[in-house]
Amino acid sequence: MLLTSGTRLGPYEVQSPLGAGGMGEVYRAKDTRLDRTVAVKILPDHLSDNPDAKQRFPALKPLGGGQSNPQEVILNWTGTLKQ
Repeated sequence: MLLTSGTRLGPYEVQSPLGAGGMGEVYRAKDTRLDRTVAVKILPDHLSDNPDAKQRFPALKPLGGGQSNPQEVILNWTGTLKQ
């Protein structure tokens, strides 16, 4: 799933791609609710029906919670958006 600038994913507006790997694609986006820049990670289509991949994907969320170092990521939300 290659997203283009301006694509909306819920409250997030994609601005540009940041990278891609085995567990998905990462995009720079704007959180339109909080008016700030965020990173959005998308699970690739070929893994979207894989129960193991779906279980590992949101498991990353607690790793970033509560951090204040600018070099670390705070994960605010995980969920499913249907197209």
